Amino acid sequence: MSAPKSAPGVHPKPFWSFRPTSDREAGDAVVSNFVLHWFPAKVYKPSLDWNYSFWLGTVSAALFFLLILSGLPLLVLYVPSVERAYGSVKDIEYVVTFGTWIRAVHRISAHLMVAVVFLHLVRVFLTGAYKNGVGRGQMREWNWVMGVAMLLLTLFLSFTGYLLPWDQLAYWAVTVGTNIASAVPLIGPKMRELLIGGRTIEQATLIRFYALHIVFLPVALGALFVYHMWRIRKDGGLARSDGEVLLPAAQEVPPGRTKTYSLLGVARGTSPTIRTRSLEAPELSVNSVTDLTRRIAIVVLGTIAVVSILSVFIASPLEEAANALVTPNPAKAPWYFLWLQEIVTDTTVRIGSFTINGAFLGGVILPGLLIGLLTVWPWLDRSPASAAGAWFHGSRKKQNAVFLLLVLVVVLFTVVGTFMRGPYWHFFWPWQAWPELPTRI
Repeated sequence: MSAPKSAPGVHPKPFWSFRPTSDREAGDAVVSNFVLHWFPAKVYKPSLDWNYSFWLGTVSAALFFLLILSGLPLLVLYVPSVERAYGSVKDIEYVVTFGTWIRAVHRISAHLMVAVVFLHLVRVFLTGAYKNGVGRGQMREWNWVMGVAMLLLTLFLSFTGYLLPWDQLAYWAVTVGTNIASAVPLIGPKMRELLIGGRTIEQATLIRFYALHIVFLPVALGALFVYHMWRIRKDGGLARSDGEVLLPAAQEVPPGRTKTYSLLGVARGTSPTIRTRSLEAPELSVNSVTDLTRRIAIVVLGTIAVVSILSVFIASPLEEAANALVTPNPAKAPWYFLWLQEIVTDTTVRIGSFTINGAFLGGVILPGLLIGLLTVWPWLDRSPASAAGAWFHGSRKKQNAVFLLLVLVVVLFTVVGTFMRGPYWHFFWPWQAWPELPTRI
């Protein structure tokens, strides 16, 4: 007996949706496949250029995936207890097979994610990608707000994970970071107590940071990421598709011949109801499968490969166990908050017996104003719709210059705080030796 033939429209090949052989299969793949349904059927080729977005958003997603993947074994092996946390991390480093590499993958992914999400935000601003173009129902300004929120969540996610090794580096970095938060008048000390679970960093702090790090912050970040991607698709893809493809490609579609049946017979001619204008540019669009999915796979696999190789050569630091009685000199916040620590130092001014509180001015007021201005900027930007998706558009010269100046200040202060601040937070050039400090006996 012969085998039954496949019904029309059924694809018997097991991997047809990832390797379509025709435009129809490529379109059906997006509709039929649960994973590929995330993407539109067609994307514009200029949006796929490597030197436009640098695929920083995809790299950020890949790093987030790596953090979850590498965090699962650490979740099983780590013990969130002040008595056993340091010992469990030490066991991961020296006892567990590939433990050193797994921990290094997790740590490097976390640091790279902070840097890449920040660079992604910079790219979006410089290209004006938060602006609405010519598409209907676009809400790119709200997607920008979601991006700012995801940057803050990424910083907080990395900050909560910083304490978990419970060594001197982690303990005092979190101490410095939470002390900056306590500088807020009236509510600052209460905020710090709520965050650390008391007035000192101890067991309650470790449990709170652990719960935030493995449950609440990843879930919140993942939810915003899903919304962020959904909004990109609803807005018609990357803003470059509006700025460089849709506007110049608008053209009138030639009317087709029609037939109208009436009581007197068949009337042939052109119906006025079919005249329209098309914003499509078929010669500049390609199928998402496989043109888009192939590049996503290259970026994701490349990110995993780079992090894996770096983790072989760059070990995660582990200092002595945390000791509240021994304060390192200097005590520094995590590197991504060192620019705040530097601003706090520079804005602390003593005039006679009067002292300007740098922790409040530089650690709360100035960053708060910066984040607030960054959040509402899409509504303040009056550049034309043609600036959406264009690198360094002529109408945005001044705001791009101011933005780059602020970025430069943040980067410069981070470098100064990392490499040029020594004992007592004094300034030292990289080639200068630090003075010898008395040791505690």
